[in-house]
Amino acid sequence: MADLSAFPITTRWPAANPNIIQLYSLPTPNGVKISIALEELGLAYEPHPISFSTNDQKSPEFVSLNPNGRIPAIIDPNGPDGKPIGIFESGAILLYLAEKTGKLIPTDAAGRYETIQWVFFQMAGVGPMFGQFGHFYKFAADKVANNSYPMERYRDESKRLLSVLEGRLQDRQWIMGDLYTIADIATFPWLRGADVFYGGREVLDYKSFPAVMAWLERCIARPASEKGLNIPQRPA
Repeated sequence: MADLSAFPITTRWPAANPNIIQLYSLPTPNGVKISIALEELGLAYEPHPISFSTNDQKSPEFVSLNPNGRIPAIIDPNGPDGKPIGIFESGAILLYLAEKTGKLIPTDAAGRYETIQWVFFQMAGVGPMFGQFGHFYKFAADKVANNSYPMERYRDESKRLLSVLEGRLQDRQWIMGDLYTIADIATFPWLRGADVFYGGREVLDYKSFPAVMAWLERCIARPASEKGLNIPQRPA
């Protein structure tokens, strides 16, 4: 039986099975990246929902694993050299899981770095810009009712990023061609979220990006996506 006592987070969210990966998350665009990857990889894991309504992510127990106070985070009891390891930041977790299993990433060095650069493209561009767009479009619309600049700025930058993806996906099934990778998993939940959560499909003019839309549908239709998009279940 793995000993996870070195991780204070397990005192608040005890592991029913400490021998498998512990996932601390919520079904947000960043959170579902990891549940989808775990489902794709067939790795056993135990999800622990982190409630934003009670600021679980700011609790001392959670911050002990992720000092930044953001989901997702994991503990892998079978980390490097067989020792438990805790990891935060969705991009870092995706890369860790891919390298742990040798899946969802090319095996050659050039392909590996090409994939990583597209993961960074999501982390540095798509996530922050789509998130800011959604904030001003859905949640802070009343605060900027007399100033259209914030929403327009992030709308236009999000559309620019969509155009970059549109170019990349011309005649490609996935971002890396024939291989479905962590680059796809990192990116598509944000495009889906901008539609189903923020209601921004029309404002972002999704119909003008047919290659992206076809790719998004392929990503969502994967069995691992259908399951992972709803894990963990939101607290009641």
